[in-house]
Amino acid sequence: MPPSTHGPDDAPVETTNRVRASDIIGPTVVFVLFIGFWYALSTTILPEQKRFLLPTPHKVLKEGFFTWQVGEQRGLFPILRSMWSSIQVALIGLVITIVIGTMLATAMATRRWVERATWPYLVALQSAPILAMTPLIRALIDGVQTQRVLVVVLIAFFPIVNNTLFGLLSVEKSQHELFTLHGAGKWTRLMKLQFPAAMPNIFVGLRISAGLSVIGAVVGDFYFRQGGVVGIGAQIDIYRGRLWGSELVAAILLASVFGLVVFIAFGFLSKVAIGKWHTTTRGQ
Repeated sequence: MPPSTHGPDDAPVETTNRVRASDIIGPTVVFVLFIGFWYALSTTILPEQKRFLLPTPHKVLKEGFFTWQVGEQRGLFPILRSMWSSIQVALIGLVITIVIGTMLATAMATRRWVERATWPYLVALQSAPILAMTPLIRALIDGVQTQRVLVVVLIAFFPIVNNTLFGLLSVEKSQHELFTLHGAGKWTRLMKLQFPAAMPNIFVGLRISAGLSVIGAVVGDFYFRQGGVVGIGAQIDIYRGRLWGSELVAAILLASVFGLVVFIAFGFLSKVAIGKWHTTTRGQ
């Protein structure tokens, strides 16, 4: 019997190749099925008098993506212009959320009374209907841009606080005891033990808050707008009111792509920051 030519490392390589193939084939099949269902919905399933509300994919590509501009509102350029306005609002709100949320979570983790004093209000904020608060925001806050950013902060705030706090408080007792034996102070314990151990949870909170910041920006666009350049949410509302189906679908798709890009970006940052030493980030 001839000796085997396969080395001990061949099986893991073959398994890895299979995983990579499934990572490509699976989403591709789902995408093809989605496009097929879209065509069926646009051409057959919907009543004929409603088909203009959901144009076929090739019509959306032609009028929403491959047409640069027709008038002031139609075409790709007005959509990108509005998208850029919403991106700025989402990123500004996300940065504010990360800074304030991390500071508050740190204070809650190191000062028990801060957690007791603020936690009920954070839960109430998470449960509050933000849309119902828009009249109050409009009455109390001047400036459309500030109002839109505030909506982003309110929607995206809780996940970063909750996940950061959970991570900071989840350090094993034995590790705390080891730092105590070495005479470590609260600041050393926080920076060299709690924060490194909490990084996986912090990045989970960042990914959730990043996705919510996009939602917050679109929601804010619907309710806070002024003359000139409007956000993507307001642009979607304009297309809805004028029954421009191709531009409406194109704007929704671009907003969804932006949310996906933000989510993937924070997943990549998580791998770069902690992927080499923390197993929960591998394979994401």
